[in-house]
Amino acid sequence: MSADPTLSRRPTRRAMLQQCSLGFGSLALAGLLADKSFGAPATAAKPPGPHFRPRAKRVIFCYMSGGVSHIDSFDPKPELTRRHGQPMPVPVRPTMFNQNGNIMAPQWEFKPRGRSGLPISELFPRIAGHADDLAVIRSMTSKVNEHAQGNYFAHTGFPFMGHPSFGAWTSYGLGTENRDLPGFIVLQSGGAGAPHGGVGMYGNGYLPGQHQASILKADGDEAVANIQPREGDEQQRRRLGFIRNLDDGFLGVAPEPQVEAAIRNYETAYRMQTAVPELCDIRGESEATKRLYGLDAADANQAAYGRQCLVARRLIERGVRFVELSCLPQKAGEGQVANPWDQHGGLKKGHGAMANQVDQGIAALITDLKARGLFEDTLILWAGEFGRTPFSQGSDGRDHNPTGFSVWLAGGGVRGGTIYGATDDLGYNVVEKPATFYDLYATMFHLLGIDHDKLTYRYGGRDFRLTDVHGNVIKEVLA
Repeated sequence: MSADPTLSRRPTRRAMLQQCSLGFGSLALAGLLADKSFGAPATAAKPPGPHFRPRAKRVIFCYMSGGVSHIDSFDPKPELTRRHGQPMPVPVRPTMFNQNGNIMAPQWEFKPRGRSGLPISELFPRIAGHADDLAVIRSMTSKVNEHAQGNYFAHTGFPFMGHPSFGAWTSYGLGTENRDLPGFIVLQSGGAGAPHGGVGMYGNGYLPGQHQASILKADGDEAVANIQPREGDEQQRRRLGFIRNLDDGFLGVAPEPQVEAAIRNYETAYRMQTAVPELCDIRGESEATKRLYGLDAADANQAAYGRQCLVARRLIERGVRFVELSCLPQKAGEGQVANPWDQHGGLKKGHGAMANQVDQGIAALITDLKARGLFEDTLILWAGEFGRTPFSQGSDGRDHNPTGFSVWLAGGGVRGGTIYGATDDLGYNVVEKPATFYDLYATMFHLLGIDHDKLTYRYGGRDFRLTDVHGNVIKEVLA
């Protein structure tokens, strides 16, 4: 079917440049788009990166939505135990709810772990078994103190919607190794959903549409809604062919990256009909592997998160660039639904339940990746949007603390058993080597072979990048 004839009578901007003044305008445009500093849109062409030899090929992001207490997990502060119940000796900034109490001691004991002696608390006994693989950044900071903004900031570098997620930038920069699956996938299970702020934090923003996240329900009857075709294959092929002809006709007279992205999304969705059911069918996994991930756990949330970890391994085996895992909501009355690590009260019970949910699955993932030779080129990030205060909220909770908290990296190119930066004796403020999400992005991109300064995309007359105008590689955590 030919394109709408009315379209061909309206010259596009590119057609004008090609047809007027002997086409010299088109030559000028081609020269501008070829300049890397102008961030020419990536369509079917080779992706912008890698810029140099990568140490890692892919990312698994274990996102701990709600704000894990660093002083109860990866940043031991004996001074809090000594001063338990006393007023804070330093000025206290306004918090989310301003129900600030006295100093509260860590609720779990810290011990040195592995050959490196990296201190990790009893909150994460299984992850602690991999202490020599972790690079803990204890000096993370954030610009925001509220969940929705914090979630966006941790994913996109901006505290509001409209910008591409870290996963979308990774897909854009490196492309995909599997044409049958999206390059960026967010896994959910057991009723997990997007954290406060919604699915926009997984979006492609102004990047071409094929780089946005696809959400897969790791334990659903259908991992993706309507993934099973409701019509015969031949009928579907004819319908998709008809749509493709219409799109190609429009693309011929109005070449826009959004149109080509839509076409590529249709094609990927068609191939996913076969790839996704096979991916999520774990019946072929050994019983030992299923037990390793805790799929037989009595705690349904623990088993559901373990399944996400197992499916994440299967995804990266199939060449998916970026996989993000989602925490499950706790039971009624035991914490937030969208941000389940958010314990403003009952921290010991709530954090205990959440750690039990994720500890076995993440530890199993590291073990399994090592056994399969995938750990060396897979980069794992464990992080939330901020930390928690050293003083109590009410009697037994902690409020948000964006001025000092911990995250960790493991895998491809990371120097395990290391600590970067420090908070003060109370775990309140960073006092040594402050780090930001921009520094974290720059470091991870470096391990993926990407120069974060060079990976740009021109939108609205400006070259945007994930690290905005910030970011430095944290060389101390590189192997």
